[in-house]
Amino acid sequence: MAGTVRYASGLGRGVLTATVLGSGMALLDSTVVNVALRRIGETFGATLGELQWVTNGYLLTLAALILVGGSLGDRYGRRRIFVVGVVWFAVASLACGFAPGPIALIVFRLLQGCGSALLTPGSLAIIQAVFAPADRARAIGAWAGLGSVAAAVGPFLGGWLVQFVSWRWVFWINLPIAALTVWVTLRAVPETADPAGARRFDLMGSGLGVVALGGITFALIEMGNLDPIPVLVTGLIGVAAAVAFIVVERRTDQPMLPTELFASRPFSASNAMTLLVYGALGAMTFFVVLQLQTVLGYGPLLAGVAMLPITVVMILLARRGGSLASKIGPRLPMALGPLVCALGVAGLARVGSGSSYWPDVFPGLLVFAFGLALLVAPLTATVLAAAPDRLAGTASGVNNAVARTGSLLAVAALPAAVGLTGAAYNHPAEFSAGYTRAMWVCAVLLAVGGLLSWVFIPSRREALAPEVERA
Repeated sequence: MAGTVRYASGLGRGVLTATVLGSGMALLDSTVVNVALRRIGETFGATLGELQWVTNGYLLTLAALILVGGSLGDRYGRRRIFVVGVVWFAVASLACGFAPGPIALIVFRLLQGCGSALLTPGSLAIIQAVFAPADRARAIGAWAGLGSVAAAVGPFLGGWLVQFVSWRWVFWINLPIAALTVWVTLRAVPETADPAGARRFDLMGSGLGVVALGGITFALIEMGNLDPIPVLVTGLIGVAAAVAFIVVERRTDQPMLPTELFASRPFSASNAMTLLVYGALGAMTFFVVLQLQTVLGYGPLLAGVAMLPITVVMILLARRGGSLASKIGPRLPMALGPLVCALGVAGLARVGSGSSYWPDVFPGLLVFAFGLALLVAPLTATVLAAAPDRLAGTASGVNNAVARTGSLLAVAALPAAVGLTGAAYNHPAEFSAGYTRAMWVCAVLLAVGGLLSWVFIPSRREALAPEVERA
């Protein structure tokens, strides 16, 4: 059944429903947590650095272990690992809701990221492995668009829960979604795996990945907050672990990350673009939601609803972005999309004290959303098509890891880089000045991502067709 399911079939709809529910749950969580950050800070008396860790603790384990999740799915069954990830995510969400303080919440967010690392690459890997080649780009576009429904619901649901009930419910809402996801997956999704996959777990590679991202992230967040010597040492350990990770993965006979994937120019270029674009996306979302609450005085519900243009446009147009790329090739959408996003972020840089939503905030969000809808589906399809089908989970894991790493590093580095530390989110003038600088940095990252795509991504439609298996 692998590689034969058609998009319009009943089985195809079942597979799409299961994967959208799983990935949508993770997307919903990230949306509502961003809206809840300020209220969490007020509840616990948290610093900006602790709020960064609430976001980045999740991203850290997700980025560090998502390759493990993709690899485990390829080797032991994509459906099996996907279900394990959904259950793990739900249990960690329950614990997050009961967190008694910021440190406990950060620890539970780290565990939540572990569950997401198992389910996130599985959703795309299942689509790539199950659907017929001719339907994959269309299915990925539908997955991106329908998954955005979670982001559309998130601002309403999360903002309402935070403002009128409790921020703790933004975690507990994951439990019924997880139960439904498991039920649909077990009923509708066929099992697929890589029969040639190695059976030995790459402990060294996964350990070095965690140390690398953890050390670098800690140094970026805590510089300016702690004594410089331990921060510098931790950062150097992270860099050394990153170098060691590359060396180990190149030399081991059963790597978590098969380095031959990067011999494909579309694969390497797409991931470089992903790092820049998703770094900008993560930082932009983090800063805009706080800017709306800190400087413009929005409540959690209104701040969440204000971000709706992005998700509405994604719902309406992401699928069309995949169809367009299937017709004209991926280069133009992947180059033009980030440049349009950059224009939107440049518009958002003007938002400050005295700004109004419709003339100042909405246009920038709308332009950014159009660019994002243009690039997401062709980017994902290009990454997956550049790898053999048997490594679909690993390729999806790599791209997701790169995306989360981009967000992780941007959210970790930018606040200190633009002069924001301590409880700056409680001081409107100070925060607004840093916000403007951060938006311009995000715009530059997006523009560079678009230029990379124009230079290195193939223009032909065949770039979205699966590669022939390597011998």
